[in-house]
Amino acid sequence: MPHLKICGMADADSLRAVAALRPDFLGFIFYPQSKRYVGERLPAAAVRALPAAIRKVGVFVDDDAATVLARVREYDLQLAQLHGHETPETCAAVRAGGVPVVKAFAVGEGFDFAQLQPYVDCVDYFLFDTAGPQPGGNGTAFDWTLLQDYNLPVPYFLAGGIGPEHAAALRNLRLPGLFALDLNSRFETAPGTKDAGRLEAFFQELKA
Repeated sequence: MPHLKICGMADADSLRAVAALRPDFLGFIFYPQSKRYVGERLPAAAVRALPAAIRKVGVFVDDDAATVLARVREYDLQLAQLHGHETPETCAAVRAGGVPVVKAFAVGEGFDFAQLQPYVDCVDYFLFDTAGPQPGGNGTAFDWTLLQDYNLPVPYFLAGGIGPEHAAALRNLRLPGLFALDLNSRFETAPGTKDAGRLEAFFQELKA
């Protein structure tokens, strides 16, 4: 089964409940225009106190490497997810700071996988999300069959509108390079607040 990442955490009570499920990754958004922006809602201490077995991912949109690395230190993050139009040079600079990099791309019909090639040597993972009006968290899935011919050596996170109804399909999903599933808006009671009960049921369905 792929690893599991719960992204867009911004509420302390919800964070504790979701952390108790022991997902592989938890994501925190540092993009002020996002409805799930950590901002003043979630103190750094709450993130730093998470169990060491859960890897903490900071999500950034078009920030420079120095800004990303400062947040990594403040919140004790283990990965940096770059969700904007970051260049390979920016990815390499973040990675040179000792932080594994996840580079996100919005996928739609006609997506050109050739644009990934310049990033192969400067990121640790890709993330494929649904193209939409926002950099992420649009709540809709793209056509996963677009990834059937993926042939690059970089593993990836699959994001974009994954919800409870997808459990059966995901259980049987076999895509080259698939490393983790990224869950967000479809498991929320409000932006940044996740329903731990729905997540737990989904986890159990995936394992069935």
